[in-house]
Amino acid sequence: MSASAATPSGARARKHPRARPDSDSDPNSPGTTTTTALGSAAETLSSAKESVQSAAETAADALAKHILYADLPPWRRDNAYILSGYRPTSNSFSLSLRSLLYLHNETVNIWSHLLGALASCLAGAAAYNLIHPRYVTASPADVLVFLCFFLGAVACLGMSATYHAVCNHSHEVARWGNKLDYTGIVFLIVGSYVPALWYGFYCHPGLMTAYLTAICLLGSGCIAVSWFDHFRTPEWRPYRALMFVGLGLSGVLPIIHASVTFYSLQELNERMGLGWVVLQGGLYILGAFLYAARWPERQFPGKFDLVGSSHQLFHILILFAAAAHLYGMTKAFDFHHRNFGSLC
Repeated sequence: MSASAATPSGARARKHPRARPDSDSDPNSPGTTTTTALGSAAETLSSAKESVQSAAETAADALAKHILYADLPPWRRDNAYILSGYRPTSNSFSLSLRSLLYLHNETVNIWSHLLGALASCLAGAAAYNLIHPRYVTASPADVLVFLCFFLGAVACLGMSATYHAVCNHSHEVARWGNKLDYTGIVFLIVGSYVPALWYGFYCHPGLMTAYLTAICLLGSGCIAVSWFDHFRTPEWRPYRALMFVGLGLSGVLPIIHASVTFYSLQELNERMGLGWVVLQGGLYILGAFLYAARWPERQFPGKFDLVGSSHQLFHILILFAAAAHLYGMTKAFDFHHRNFGSLC
């Protein structure tokens, strides 16, 4: 008897149902895509949350490294209107330099002039490569006078950044650093006058030499006074500022002399970039005034502890003044060489 005969007639071979695709196992199914997207969003949200927490912890850690003005030792109490944001006394160059990586009330002072010093180096290298190709009449003297300016700028900004970075090290280090800071200011002012007087009095070498000598002597006097501790107290701050204003204004006499005796103001503007030199002097004076008056923190104590204090504004104005002077000197350089030699 065959197998088919043994099967009841009413019975049907049961067919196995066709397997339905498992949406969870199909990477292209809408459900899988939605699940993946939700998982990715959750991971992104978790990562963002961790980043925010990390930033908050970093900020809290930075704030934990701050101390108040009242907590400072006497030798660090310079500006009573800056109430907070001070670094602890480190007694370590390593710890002082690590503070470059978090915000405190010297951060703007450090980075503004550190970046300015680096920019001055790059600008000096660019100027050196452009002076001779620009005009066949350009001489080593042009290179030398521009070098005086760039060396003065790098010395000033570099010494300033260094001082502000390590001024919390110790009393002795802060004293020496502050002296170097003032010395750098003198270098910048005197270095700025060298190209201005060179081009302005190019046709009068005797007067040029006399004025350059006088300004160098005055600058040397400012450096000497800066190194005497008697003049480094807060009480002498306005007088120190006036002293440097006097050095900054020492270039006014040569300009008046030249405008009365030799050239019109328009000619001086062409020969020595007079307008830009005046702008530079004005920015220096404004910065020195804010520094001596301690504005705006005097009017709003505690509001400008980290950003916007008078010393920081002074730093920024010095950068603008140096940039204005450099532009004026490039205009003077062009005037003296575009017609194949200085016009006397």
